[in-house]
Amino acid sequence: MSVLTRWPQDQLCLSYREREDAVAAVEKAFASTLESLKVDIGLVDMFEAIYVPLGAWLTCKKRQRNGPLVVGINGAQGAGKSTLFNLIEVILTEGFNLKVVGFSIDDLYKTHDERVQLSEAIHPLLRTRGVPGTHDVDLGIEILNSLKQSDESTITKIPVFDKSTDDRCQASVWQEWFGPADVIVLEGWCVGADPQLPELLMEPINELERDKDPSGLWREYVNAQLSGAYQELFSMIEVLIMLKVPSMDAVFEWRSLQEKKLAERVKYIYDTQQPTEHLRIMNKEQIKRFIQHYERLTRHMLDEMPDRADVTLCLNDNHKISEIRINSPLESCG
Repeated sequence: MSVLTRWPQDQLCLSYREREDAVAAVEKAFASTLESLKVDIGLVDMFEAIYVPLGAWLTCKKRQRNGPLVVGINGAQGAGKSTLFNLIEVILTEGFNLKVVGFSIDDLYKTHDERVQLSEAIHPLLRTRGVPGTHDVDLGIEILNSLKQSDESTITKIPVFDKSTDDRCQASVWQEWFGPADVIVLEGWCVGADPQLPELLMEPINELERDKDPSGLWREYVNAQLSGAYQELFSMIEVLIMLKVPSMDAVFEWRSLQEKKLAERVKYIYDTQQPTEHLRIMNKEQIKRFIQHYERLTRHMLDEMPDRADVTLCLNDNHKISEIRINSPLESCG
């Protein structure tokens, strides 16, 4: 794995020895999980150049405040948000002795029945999960508040969404976090997004909007939701990290790759004679249509978010970090 860029020298936090010790601890911790994360074996080079320095930078951010640090991770479909969270979690836990809890905005999706009701009452496209308006934002705020205010006796329950059934799991199988945390991570494709100006909603930007939302009702509703409760949720984020994809074409290619891996998984499960009916595989046309639900807001975030995200990790067409931008530098990185 070639390293195309490095963490900015003037933002290298903690001592060289602390970072080297963290690299060693993280390398040891990842020995048994590299395969499950599906990353290249040269990841240790990335630890030294980017990820451990990012962890040290977040550790300094945490040390400069009281209470837990809330971190948001933004990135389009296929950008690698879950992998980045896994890396941050292990680096902060093993390398810097911090307690880290995280969840995805996907786990806040409204139930299937709630989205059916939305689709019937407001617009049919709201049956498809993903866009602002299809999440239980109040639940997300409640979870963050519980984690931020927790003590040793607090149990915070975090929902689990089953995409194979397109519904939220029963509360009995939700995740449970015991006690306080040092760092709280919320990741998701629209995390930290700002609404568009109303005049930008007038013209459809793709076939889906032209065919299914000619009046603009759906996109206006989505934007209104993003302007409301979502801003309250996102205002709780203290550090926003953006995984910036190079283009919408890359989103399509990377989402197609995810679908290919899912198809391989289905074949493996089928070969072992396990049921696969619940795993729905999309072809290229279906993937293209699916991504069009998120294209408007994705393009908007690509245009404006790099100028305000605390850290932007710019990805090239080969899915490698090619540039790092920091908009909120630390004055003291010791």
